[in-house]
Order: sequence, then structure tokens, then C-alpha cells
Amino acid sequence: MESMEEEASEQQLIRESMDEDAVELLETPIEAVEEKPSEEPYPLPVIQYDVPPYLTYHFFNQFRTPSNPNNFLKGVKWSPDGSGFLTCSDDNTFCLYNLPYDESGQLADFSSSAADTDTYAASLVMSDGESVYDYCWYPYMSSSSPETCVFASTTRDHPIHLWDATTGQLRCTYRAYDAMDEITAAFSIAFNPAGTKIFAGYNKSIRIFDIHRPGRDFTQHSTLQGNKEGQSGIISSMAFCPSHSGLLATGSYSQTTAIHREDNMELLYVLHGQEGGVTHVQFSKDGNYLYTGGRKDPYILCWDIRKTAEIVYKMYRSSETTNQRIYFDIEPRGQHLGSGGQDGSVHIYNLQTGQWVSSFRAASDTVNGFSFHPFLPMAASSSGHRRFGVIDDSHEDMLLTGDENCVSVWSFAYSAFVENDGSPISGGSNGKSELDEDLHLRQEP
Repeated sequence: MESMEEEASEQQLIRESMDEDAVELLETPIEAVEEKPSEEPYPLPVIQYDVPPYLTYHFFNQFRTPSNPNNFLKGVKWSPDGSGFLTCSDDNTFCLYNLPYDESGQLADFSSSAADTDTYAASLVMSDGESVYDYCWYPYMSSSSPETCVFASTTRDHPIHLWDATTGQLRCTYRAYDAMDEITAAFSIAFNPAGTKIFAGYNKSIRIFDIHRPGRDFTQHSTLQGNKEGQSGIISSMAFCPSHSGLLATGSYSQTTAIHREDNMELLYVLHGQEGGVTHVQFSKDGNYLYTGGRKDPYILCWDIRKTAEIVYKMYRSSETTNQRIYFDIEPRGQHLGSGGQDGSVHIYNLQTGQWVSSFRAASDTVNGFSFHPFLPMAASSSGHRRFGVIDDSHEDMLLTGDENCVSVWSFAYSAFVENDGSPISGGSNGKSELDEDLHLRQEP
């Protein structure tokens, strides 16, 4: 009885410390999220990868300070509504950049800005307490609904944090405890497709939190079965199947990837074949294939989850000598995959054949993050890696250029915008002015 009273008091303190928007989000009935009316899908661009993209926006000064000149980016992710992108850096900082628009409602043109400055400043800067392990957007995030503008993060020795992406304030926390009743940090996190739960990966276990109940309430599932079969090691990455088939993929530093059922966490099968610890997993748009990548592993593997005995094909990327998590992403139409690497280039692959299509130079150091815009012919890349040494004026050869430790937004040429059935609805563009005009049309309601 005493423990229940303490828990109720703890929940009340959390709610008193939150703003009204946070309370509104947490008190939204689960049914309201699960029965969210289906929205009309955005028309999707047919990108022409044989035409090099042009650099639209560029940022690097934001991530360099006199106290930490060796700071570097660790990833970039577009918001689900496409209004902006979120970066994470080694100084435990999140930066949110909203796409800029001029008075006419078109994307702002900063082509005349000085090369030694950032294109524009971050809309929000949020600092976490320790090294960031993972972060993810709420799947139904929409800038027109402030209560949905949140993302979750997990950091070393801290609970899972839910951040407000409109104010930069911490809304609430989700805490897991070990056998010694001490807070234990998750190594990976993901919202389920319904947006009602946060799945978190730990050492040989997965904990599930209800987003409407912040605090220490969770259910726990071991990734190892009674006979010690299953998936061992730290659960380093996870992804849900976008086709709403109820499947969850989890990657482990033990070089394995497991497929679970979301509803009861039943382990369906374990995939072996990655040369390094798995750092990123992602399903194809139709949910039939799974793509996995690992650290110190030069290949992204493609698996047919309907027939898991063999690897379908491998896609090469330059990542043989780094322990960094190097993100890859699949374009909105689901036909191509893009990934960075240590060579400073972004490589594009055809997912029908697994063959290399094209590449472009994105930075002068490791490109560790790449993310396609959810419905526009644009993408964002982040670069940087840890440098062991002191960067100062006496070591001019170690001074960083504007193409290192940077974030860039790229605009692609495209042949048309098409509906999901493939029927064209607008012409394409190879030029900046035409592209900006069509981007403006796509943003209008």
C-alpha cells in the first residue's frame, strides 16, 4: 500500500511539473490515437539520381564552440510532417531546423549568403545530460498540432526523455530500473506504429512503456528463451514494419537481427550474417524486406522476411574501420536507398536489384547520417567523426573546414510527382527556380 501511495505521489509531481500541452498529450485516450482518421497520402517525387543534387542549405558553425571544437554530428532525421529536421551531436545537443519560407510562402533562397556562415540559425537547441544513444520522432507529429510535436531520446545513465519540439522543454520521463533499483538507460528506442507505446532496447531485454503513463511503469520481455536460444547482447536498434503487419525488428551488438510480433513479443526468427554489431535496421515500404547495417561492416544486407534462409543481396558502403552508427534511409517511393560512409559520399542503390545507381560528394569526412524528406525531393546529411588530438591555431592542418562536421540539405531533380498508384500529377524539374515553385505547391493545403 505504501509503495502504491509513493507511486501516485510521484506521478502527481511529474504532472505538476509539465505544461498544459504535455498533460493534454498524456491524457489523450489511446483510442483517439489508434482510430486516427486516415489522411490522404502526399504525392511523391520521382527523383532523377543521374543528376547531381544541389546544396540548398548548409550548417557547421552551430556545432563548433571554443570549449568543444572537436564536436561532431551523430545523425539527422526529418520530422514526420516534413516541416524540419532534427540533428544530434557529440556534445549531447539536439538542434531543430525548420524549413525557411519567405513572405510569398516559397522556400527561402540563401544562395547569396556567405560561405563561412550557417545558412540560418536553429529554431530550437536542447541539451541532454549525457551521451545520446538514440532518438526518434513521434510518428503522428504535425506542426499544426502542438500536442503531437514531440520526440523521445535516451542517454547514458538517464531515463527516456520526451521532448517538446515547439518549446524545447522536457515533457516527461520513462524510467526503467535494474535489480539494484537503479535507473538503467535504454540503448535504442522506437514508437510503435499506433503511437501509443515506446519500445526500448536493453541488454538481452526489451521494455515497453505506455506513453500516457510516464514514470516507472513498464512491461519487460527477455530476448532469450528459457533454453538460452534467441537474441543475446545489447539491443542497439529497432524498427517497426510500416505495413502494419505487427512485426518488430531488433538489431543487437551480438551481430544478429531478430523479428518479433509486436502484440506478444513472440520471437519469430533470428538472422545471422552481419560482420559487425548491428547499428541500424529498416523495413522496406511494403514490409516484405528488411535492411540491416553494422559497425565495422562494409555491407548493408537485404533480407526477404518471407524467406529468411538467405541474404537477398549486399550493398557496399565505406564503413570497414569505424564503430560509428552510420544511418541509411529509403526514399518515400521505396525504390531506392541512400547511405553515407567514411568516404564522404552518399551512395544510392536500386532496391529492386541491389545495384549501385549513383553517388554524390556530401562532405570531406564521414557521412554518418542521411535522411530523405517524407514527401519532397530533398534529403539531409550529417557528417563528422571523433578526432583524437587538440585542434588549435598551432595545428593548422587539423583545423576543420566548412565541409567537415556539418549538416547539409540537398534538393534533387525529379521527373514528376506521382500518386501512390504511379499516375503522374505534375511535371518535373532540373532547375532550382522550377523546383522551388513546385515545392511551394506541394506545401499548400
